[in-house]
Amino acid sequence: MKKKPNFFLSLLAMKCPRCRRGDMFRTKNPFHWRLSRIFDMHADCPVCGQHYELETGFWFGTGYVSYALGVALSVFNLIWYWLLIGISWKDDSLLYWLAVNGAILILVQPWLMRISRAIYLYFFVYYDEDTAHLPDAVHKQGEHSHPHPAGHSH
Repeated sequence: MKKKPNFFLSLLAMKCPRCRRGDMFRTKNPFHWRLSRIFDMHADCPVCGQHYELETGFWFGTGYVSYALGVALSVFNLIWYWLLIGISWKDDSLLYWLAVNGAILILVQPWLMRISRAIYLYFFVYYDEDTAHLPDAVHKQGEHSHPHPAGHSH
């Protein structure tokens, strides 16, 4: 029997929460030059057939996750900036931090948007031990995935 895939590694790799092996997104790189490809997801997991959009409008909830991640990243940026460079009310260092933080947030936004979807889906779909016997997906990039006969998880 296959070893249960690690929760956090599967989440960071944006794998299906049900089997933790199928890719959620058609392209691995969220920093594609065509911004329309950021949300280019499979409709269903290529390994276990888990449907990703659980209901109409499901992904609207990712805005809350993205906001929380943005705030957490900003706090992290404030701490490292304060420790390495320093922040003072006597000069423009606070404005420089705002500029640096804004630039970092803009640069990582495609990844934040994708990981927010993965985190949000992981809240609602749990690992299923019965998917361990399924073979890994064999598909070429750009092909449409077909659900596995194992069906969907509720």
